[in-house]
Amino acid sequence: MASDLNKVILVGRLVRDPEIRYTQGGTSVANFSLASNRTYLQNGEKKELTSFFNCIAWSKLGEIIVQYCKKGRRVGIEGRLQQRAWEDKDGNKRSTVEVVVDNFQFLDGKRDEDEYGKPADYGTNKPAADLNYQEKFEDNSSGSNLEAGDNPFSDEEIPF
Repeated sequence: MASDLNKVILVGRLVRDPEIRYTQGGTSVANFSLASNRTYLQNGEKKELTSFFNCIAWSKLGEIIVQYCKKGRRVGIEGRLQQRAWEDKDGNKRSTVEVVVDNFQFLDGKRDEDEYGKPADYGTNKPAADLNYQEKFEDNSSGSNLEAGDNPFSDEEIPF
């Protein structure tokens, strides 16, 4: 049997701080909502429509999102749609469609970075850890670069 295609790519801002929970088996799962804007013209007038998407991220990916992403943070996510159904406390059948995140990227611009070019931690205004960012090892006064073996960071400092 052939598989069908279920792929979602979204760019937007977090509506609230992500929350983390744990399954009975101890697996972590993060929940957050993403607001994505669409601009269009109607009768020559510029309009904007915002859509809100519920997202979940499992295990280490979810833990990283909770640790480094805060309300207002602009991110790009890649994942798939998943439908869940349940019965509420009154016996009514309910369902929802959510995005299961497989990958994400920080998309904040320069204005949202600290003095080292890393994304600022919105909760504490301290630099966030080095995630998906290549360090620039340039000494502008002499014009020379550090050699490849001169990386001042150890593998223990990488959060994943």
